[in-house]
Amino acid sequence: MQTFAVMSSTHAKTAVALVLALASTTLVSLAYLREHAAVTELAGLSLRRPVQSLRLLLASRAWLAGFAMETSGFVMYVAALALAPLALVQSVAAGGIGILAVASARVAHRPLTRRESLGAGVSVAGLLFLSLSLIGGADQSAHGSLVEIGLWLGATCAAAALVLTVGRAFLGAAAASGIAGGLLFSCGDISTKVATQGGVRVGFAAAAIFGYVLGTSLLQIGYQRGAALTIAGIATLLTNALPIAAGPVLLDETLPHGGLRALRIIAFATVIAGAALLARPQPAVPGSTEPAEGSAASGQAASGRGA
Repeated sequence: MQTFAVMSSTHAKTAVALVLALASTTLVSLAYLREHAAVTELAGLSLRRPVQSLRLLLASRAWLAGFAMETSGFVMYVAALALAPLALVQSVAAGGIGILAVASARVAHRPLTRRESLGAGVSVAGLLFLSLSLIGGADQSAHGSLVEIGLWLGATCAAAALVLTVGRAFLGAAAASGIAGGLLFSCGDISTKVATQGGVRVGFAAAAIFGYVLGTSLLQIGYQRGAALTIAGIATLLTNALPIAAGPVLLDETLPHGGLRALRIIAFATVIAGAALLARPQPAVPGSTEPAEGSAASGQAASGRGA
């Protein structure tokens, strides 16, 4: 009887966490659009001029409103991580890119393209599979090895640096900023989960702050060079795919048994596939307010920029 009560309590916490995660990803997706619209009106942002770039952002009321929305969504996300395994929370967040696709089309006053509709539908299907896989009961996780977690975070940061230096010439400035930003966001998400475990692991909050600050900076720079859905889509894909993999690998997060295990794995794969469809670069739609991948957002922002 006591075991059943514990399982019911844990299952209830997981359900609450996933509701918080869905609310969080909705708010963050809308915030991305507001931030994108705001930064395209600003002079060129650059990591080489951090103080000047920060002043430009803080002077923009539109950007501050978007950032406030993103911060509120992040608070919900942290609460969700404290209640449920990392991979589950990230799977819900990955499905949020479907919300971003629909909102992006509405803002640009255009219909969804066939690929966007497919990507949004696949993302929603993944969320449905995920909810059905929760029928089996509680999910558990362990603290994981600090050495392994540190190596994972270090390798991810190194990959982000490689993308910004070597990869920039092949990928373009916009895609490189989105990819590197997504990698750093994933470090922030994993570090946040570890910090919620308490004790000395609270120190990982510093790594989370580093990942989020630098990732956010790169995302804003990417917004000035490419479409919101493309840049945020690339970042969202990596932000969620890596923590979903890190959950079972680093934190020993368990999966349900039998058919529900297969359904959970399908759910993970589906939400990532939907994000991948939506993250692919695409040309600008005639009459759209969003720039094509790699194009300048405005004549003012077309020169003197560099990450």
